[in-house]
Amino acid sequence: MKNLLFLILLSCVTTLNAQITKKFNINGVERKVIIYEPATKTEKTPVVFVFHGHGGNANFVSRRIDIQNYYKDALVIFMQGLPGRKVPGIDPNGIMNGWQIFTDDLEGRDIKFFDVVFADIHKAYKIDDNRIYLIGHSNGARFVNVLWMTRGEKITAICSASAQGGEMISGAVPISVWMYIGKNDKIVPPQSQELSIPIVKSNLGISMAGKTDNDKTIFKGKNNTELVVQSSNAGHEFPKQSLQEIADFFRRHEK
Repeated sequence: MKNLLFLILLSCVTTLNAQITKKFNINGVERKVIIYEPATKTEKTPVVFVFHGHGGNANFVSRRIDIQNYYKDALVIFMQGLPGRKVPGIDPNGIMNGWQIFTDDLEGRDIKFFDVVFADIHKAYKIDDNRIYLIGHSNGARFVNVLWMTRGEKITAICSASAQGGEMISGAVPISVWMYIGKNDKIVPPQSQELSIPIVKSNLGISMAGKTDNDKTIFKGKNNTELVVQSSNAGHEFPKQSLQEIADFFRRHEK
């Protein structure tokens, strides 16, 4: 009986995601990530990068947007921002962690951070470059769109929640996109986020009407891309209840 219990416990342990904290020195500045290694091993590993909102951190977002519990064969990387992004009315002095919101601001510090981590995981793991996914909430969602515009050739699909790319992403390479908009968002007005929808449609070559599925409208784009626009009566929070669907969205898209 003891041996049987030991084997059961061992089996449970080996199916959990191993958590690793790594630090990188980029131009003299320390940057941090929390990595969840896949619970299910595959020959080539898909990757999900997650970016917190303004004032967040990697540890908090790893619990709030726990995609590692829904996409168990993926390498999940929770990136941590830095102070320096001033937000009127919320963080006027820029003392909280945040991300660049344009392709050329903050001296491109967060794009460099992504590049360093992206190169590092290719040394440590057998990465499937056909399955690279990004999730961002609020300020992190805006930065995900910065990466779409500047590193789109490396990305398969993104989920941007409670902030979108706007004119900045005009002409970005076609990838699959999940856009989440809270109708009662008091931080980033839903009307301003909705202005990004036709820009994303243009990038993906979408001209036909979408298919409605509960709170989502789904569009088919060129090169087997897909746009999911989710709109709920919530506020500025991430749609945690949709994580399984977002994981499934990622799974069905590869380059």
